[in-house]
Amino acid sequence: MKTKLAILFGGKSDEYTISLYSAAAIIKNVPEELFDVTLVGITREGEWLHYEGSVDKIRDDTWHKENLSPLMLSMGDFKGFIKLKENNETERIPIDCIFPVLHGRNGEDGTIQGMCQMAGIPFVGCDMTSSALCMDKEFTHVVCESAGIKTAPYISVVNSNTLNIKELYDRAIKELSLPMFIKPANGGSSIGISKVRNYDEFESGVMEAFEYDRKIVIEKGIEGFEIGCAVIGNEELIIGEVDEIDTKNDFFDYEEKYSQHNSKIHCPARISPELQTQAKEIALRTYRALGCRGMARIDMFLTPEKEIYLNEVNTIPGLTDLSRYPSMLKKIGIEYKDLIVKLVELAME
Repeated sequence: MKTKLAILFGGKSDEYTISLYSAAAIIKNVPEELFDVTLVGITREGEWLHYEGSVDKIRDDTWHKENLSPLMLSMGDFKGFIKLKENNETERIPIDCIFPVLHGRNGEDGTIQGMCQMAGIPFVGCDMTSSALCMDKEFTHVVCESAGIKTAPYISVVNSNTLNIKELYDRAIKELSLPMFIKPANGGSSIGISKVRNYDEFESGVMEAFEYDRKIVIEKGIEGFEIGCAVIGNEELIIGEVDEIDTKNDFFDYEEKYSQHNSKIHCPARISPELQTQAKEIALRTYRALGCRGMARIDMFLTPEKEIYLNEVNTIPGLTDLSRYPSMLKKIGIEYKDLIVKLVELAME
């Protein structure tokens, strides 16, 4: 019997567009002989709609222009969605597992995961608590530092009417020094992140980050380059190949993540076998410290002194067939279709 799989895409998030690309790739690769798929599109405004059209319309963001029926996730004994049809009629759509292909706020931060847990339906990826911890960069720092994992020195700041940016700058210079990075505490795809070398850049960076979150994290700039590690599993963990980001820009920003005009991904990373082993060990420790399940991509920095610092954790990493996460797993023999099957199996354990 086929598994009834709901794939959620879109979302009320700044990373809505990235979700469409990831979801399109997954839908295209789902083994039809194993899964009976229900597509649930979430608009930028947060409306949940039952979508039965082509993948191309998801990719070019015209999927919502059709006459689609709203959906509600059942919180009662029935496990699945309730479709609201015309003439006040309803239709029940039973679901065995939910695959939330939602990046960023309201999708990767524990919000959807909490809903799925309340509904009693298994879902792909980390649970509500782990998702929230990994999304919030300050909480990631706190948990991982307590586990003995190196992270960049940082300070966190909540926006308020009494915030004095000049005083904050003086404090950051004293505690962190230049250069530094300013980031929204909750967000992904490098949206709202700035590299800071002076006061003017600091002021504009703070204001930009506050456009995306009421809390920001200011981190000391770590010299070196970024490496990453794909992890999949619940109790028994599989680690993908370590990759490396080679960029000519100040950092691997939003535009470079999805265009790579001035960047290149090397997989495997051009580092020694000893450093690859160390990176994988840190990825495992991070995954376990934060209570991750299902999947996560662990991003790190490697310094010229061969020290590895944790950068951040992505609990729903980019999942296009060219994205880093599936590419790292492909290098160890896990093909894209097999990855989808494995993630659903892990969700239903």
